[in-house]
Amino acid sequence: MKKILIIHYSQTGQLTDIVKSVTAPFEKDETVSVTYEEIKPKPAFPFPWSATQFCDVFPESVQGIPCEIEPVHFDPNEDYDLVILAYQIWFLAPSLPITAFLESGAAKVMKGRPVLTIIGCRNMWLLAHETVKQKIVKSGGRLFGNLVLADRTNNLLGVLTITIWMLSGKKKLVPGLLPAAGISDQDIHDAARFGDLLIHALEKNEPGSIQETLNEHGAVTVVPQYIFFEKRIQAIFKIWSRFILKKGNRGNPARKFRVQLFLGYLFAAIAVIAPVSTVLSILAAKLKKDEIKHEIDYFSKNIVD
Repeated sequence: MKKILIIHYSQTGQLTDIVKSVTAPFEKDETVSVTYEEIKPKPAFPFPWSATQFCDVFPESVQGIPCEIEPVHFDPNEDYDLVILAYQIWFLAPSLPITAFLESGAAKVMKGRPVLTIIGCRNMWLLAHETVKQKIVKSGGRLFGNLVLADRTNNLLGVLTITIWMLSGKKKLVPGLLPAAGISDQDIHDAARFGDLLIHALEKNEPGSIQETLNEHGAVTVVPQYIFFEKRIQAIFKIWSRFILKKGNRGNPARKFRVQLFLGYLFAAIAVIAPVSTVLSILAAKLKKDEIKHEIDYFSKNIVD
């Protein structure tokens, strides 16, 4: 009997649907035992939430300051054959509940075990995954594979639909006029193919990473211009996050004005800066082909330098 532990946190429920799709083949296989662990922050993050609530988690997300979470129910000393960690991206970083888990004592469950990551995101995930990989390795885990499901809508339209979803809770606001926000239902449904690959790898007792096999089935797509784009945005985010944190921790009224300033910057960046930066990133990707080729290879293979 192969034992699999699945650790996840989903604010909207979308990532939970992805996890259910990937693990659907497990439920049909009598040789596989699955334990699900939903990470629960204390208090729970609201959904939908206001623009101010959304931006108030920004500094801690960027700086990797964990929130408080409920104790886990699984035994960290249990001998699992595979640990699956499914997470969202918040401000180019792993969501606060997942950061909290990775910083907790329960993360030792990954020690000496293969760890598969599943990412559900809008479009940018590279730097967040760098953080997660480092923490998995630090906990003694072995990088087994990575799956990325992203919103296929173009960048600016995706910003609009995801913003509406986050603030209203409505994923399909104007059918026929705007696409549904987030990852498509078809992509989520088709993610079940990865579950079959995982079962096959476990049956063969694959000792190393199965990333190459997963990639043959579309597990990871690295968009070249986002490599430069993410690095540029992250540098700016780190400045803003330190600026806000000088006025206190999350929820502190003293920092509300700075949080609102960041919200204003965010809208301006989306409307004005982002289109220009996207063009510059595309040009940079064309001018630095060798560097880009190396970066794409690195991120696609799910390795740690």
